[in-house]
Amino acid sequence: MHKIATIMMNKRFLPVILFFVAASFFIAFQTMGKSENDDNPKVRNAKIIRNVGILLQEGHYSPKKLDDQFSSVALKKFLEDLDGDKNIFLLTDIKSFKQNYNNKIDDELKGVPLKSFYDINSVYQKRFEEVSQLYQKYLSTPFNFRVNEMIELDPKKRDFPKDNAAREQAWRLRMKYMVLSKYSDFLDEREKNKDKKDFVQKADSTLERESRDYVRRQMARYFSTRKTRETNDENFSTFINAITGTMDPHTTYFPPIDLRSFNESMSGHFYGIGAQLKEDDGKIKIASLVTAGPAWKNGELKVDDEIIKVGQGNEEPVDVTGYSVTDAVKLIRGATKGSEVRLTVRRMDGTIKVIALIRDDIKLEDTFARSAIINGEHKIGYIYLPEFYADFERPGGPRSATDVAKEVEKLKEENVEGIIIDLRGNGGGSLQDVIQMVGLFIADGPVVQVQGRGAGATILRDRDKNIQYDGPLAVMVDETSASASEIFAAAIQDYKRGIIIGSTSTFGKGTVQRNIPLDPISENSLVGYNNEKNDNLGTVKLTLQKFYRINGGATQLKGVTPDIILPDRLEYLKFREKDNQMSLPWDEIKKADYKPWVSTFSIEPVISETKEEVAKSSSFNKIKTNVEWLEKNTDRAYSLKLDDYRKQQKQLKDVVKEIEDLYKLATPLNITNNPADTADINSAVDKTEKNAAWMKRIREDIFIDESVKVVNKMIVRENMAKRE
Repeated sequence: MHKIATIMMNKRFLPVILFFVAASFFIAFQTMGKSENDDNPKVRNAKIIRNVGILLQEGHYSPKKLDDQFSSVALKKFLEDLDGDKNIFLLTDIKSFKQNYNNKIDDELKGVPLKSFYDINSVYQKRFEEVSQLYQKYLSTPFNFRVNEMIELDPKKRDFPKDNAAREQAWRLRMKYMVLSKYSDFLDEREKNKDKKDFVQKADSTLERESRDYVRRQMARYFSTRKTRETNDENFSTFINAITGTMDPHTTYFPPIDLRSFNESMSGHFYGIGAQLKEDDGKIKIASLVTAGPAWKNGELKVDDEIIKVGQGNEEPVDVTGYSVTDAVKLIRGATKGSEVRLTVRRMDGTIKVIALIRDDIKLEDTFARSAIINGEHKIGYIYLPEFYADFERPGGPRSATDVAKEVEKLKEENVEGIIIDLRGNGGGSLQDVIQMVGLFIADGPVVQVQGRGAGATILRDRDKNIQYDGPLAVMVDETSASASEIFAAAIQDYKRGIIIGSTSTFGKGTVQRNIPLDPISENSLVGYNNEKNDNLGTVKLTLQKFYRINGGATQLKGVTPDIILPDRLEYLKFREKDNQMSLPWDEIKKADYKPWVSTFSIEPVISETKEEVAKSSSFNKIKTNVEWLEKNTDRAYSLKLDDYRKQQKQLKDVVKEIEDLYKLATPLNITNNPADTADINSAVDKTEKNAAWMKRIREDIFIDESVKVVNKMIVRENMAKRE
């Protein structure tokens, strides 16, 4: 197969896209003054927004018209992204923005001088500075938790504050709510420990004061982190993403450093020092060291060391005080193997030390496929795949399809009678790998259809006639299974190769994106793009195509509906594709020519029987009832009167705890590691600890247990068919 970038593009469509974009870039750059200083942020931003506008119009799979309506939606989204809680801007600001820019952003995308972002960002920075001073005012004196006040936490149910007084009142209520929440926790802790020896019983007034102190520190960290993060460049990226997100949720702008993080997550490796960071009371500290990583080998960096500064070789170090862990990680990781990073750390004894480390390849092993053996009525193999990773840059680098094939082979050597593949939480990844992975379980045939703008559908096939595993198969999915996960589940379902088990539907991401740099090779060139050097304008992950199942239906919006639906706690959360107004619609095309799997037994009786059992299950019915209660009660207004608040919280905690208890099996499954993995698991303490935690989690999982029951039924029917 070709590389993923080629696979994800219709061959007839790619040259058209590249020509349109290159030609448009040429026009755009010709109209800009070449004598201007490219280091000037305003010049750079003007190029970015203009090139983004061209890409969206000429390259997007289903472009919305760049008109006043588009501008209005993009403006609303930008304001929501800046101030989603509606506690920074004033209503007068919002009205002014709408009056001045409701129909202007589309013109700026077409080359009119950029003004909207600068004016809105200027007001935002001013308002943010104003509200950053408010919390101390309200945390300086005790709160009265006996008066009956209410707070509405759902921003959709309230408007922006009409004036400063209304905004201050909103912040007062927010601070009171946060202190009340902590104060209530302290009261619970006091009650729980009151009979313990040496436990110090503190007065209510002391606990209230300590609650305010706690929230004060929390808010100081919050504002410090936001001030560090929300630079003009960062807010401009937010602005551009509001525009791209108006076209569809998965068309995204990446500044260069964010693109690198995205690529690292796809490849399963990065260049770094092999240390995990944590935030501890506003400080960035070392949480753990990766065995055999650069920091572990160096021996100087210790767990709980506080990172104060990060320097690139001999360059001036950056003070990371107030940084989020994510932003600090970006500085510590590097683009090249062998580069030096210097960490200024504060030891637990207060001493300061500069530690020089050489970056090396770090594998994100937690994202790799792994397997276990479930022992019971029958011996069943369990494969967990958190994402469809693929390292295209390095020959022999980790590939999800290759790794799953290895896990299948190891399970076959242990004579498993059925296999469960767990794709819950798998957000997708490499299309090439999902095609190869489907091919492990079917003979050659179509896997998915891909259709580009103005082009017919292309059928992507597994061309390997070999079948690695032909026994009973179940695939677990949930609301967060997306993209490549949905392609896999859909193909297995359409071929009737196995049984899909999970929530009411998968996520519903049925679109294809490709990263397109915003930098042309030269301002006077129609040749194409500079794919090597992309350190100026960033990259747009552009939606270019749409996925369709081999039965003709899109995976977009509707996702995949499992054969067996199990109620789960994420059901009430509105985060799937169908819950986003910007999502592309569902449709269908001609079905591909394929032959369903021919088996010795039918899976339909297994599905029907299991559905009846689930409908009668007290555990699953309780989960469903409690989740429905959460949906109705989570977004309600909260009382700031102590007794009423504690009553509400107790009810909420009781429901959540009952769901959590229902998720855990009373009698854990008998699950063991594959003997082939024992040596590697025992090779390092951190691997042993991670494996123990993983095994505990899957032993107690009610959904894995139900999947085991399904596979057991399949095995029984297969064995009966063989005897007939």
